[in-house]
Amino acid sequence: MTDEDKLNQYRAKRDFQRTSEPPPKAETTSDKPVFVIQKHDASRLHYDFRLEIDGVLKSWAVPKGPSLDPQIKHLAVPTEDHPMAYANFEGTIPKGEYGGGTVMVWDFGSYQNIQATKEKPLSMTEAFQAGRIEVFLQGKKLKGLFALIRTARGWLFFKMKDEYAETRDILTEAPTSALTGRSLEEIT
Repeated sequence: MTDEDKLNQYRAKRDFQRTSEPPPKAETTSDKPVFVIQKHDASRLHYDFRLEIDGVLKSWAVPKGPSLDPQIKHLAVPTEDHPMAYANFEGTIPKGEYGGGTVMVWDFGSYQNIQATKEKPLSMTEAFQAGRIEVFLQGKKLKGLFALIRTARGWLFFKMKDEYAETRDILTEAPTSALTGRSLEEIT
């Protein structure tokens, strides 16, 4: 599959004459791969977790958002790959368009693939295909070990036990954009 083919679903779901979302363009993977979590007030408020893998942002919708508590595991629903430029997208998708609503960059930063350091190392592509992604996030709000695990019922997103694990509610404590400091209402 070519880099452009990876974004066919993204392209097919959007009218770029109507939305300010970035146009599809696959890019080369960087030395310090990025992650972004976008707070998305669409038909329902949810969070989109995105990881740079092979020049695109692999994406999951996490209805309840991230948690710092390793006891809490949240459903993560795979969505279409997004272009790398989407990592900085903050704005409003017009009503009637796919994903219509306000998008905020809730957190962003770089990550390390923990699977690459195991006895049988896996690239991010291999970890994704195997359904077991383990990463160390170095974000503005989230730090430490997180996992995305595919189960028979779907993917789960959760904090792994480490020195950054806590029980406080990060979503309530830090509701604004890590990129601009704005609230959803201010972005709208």
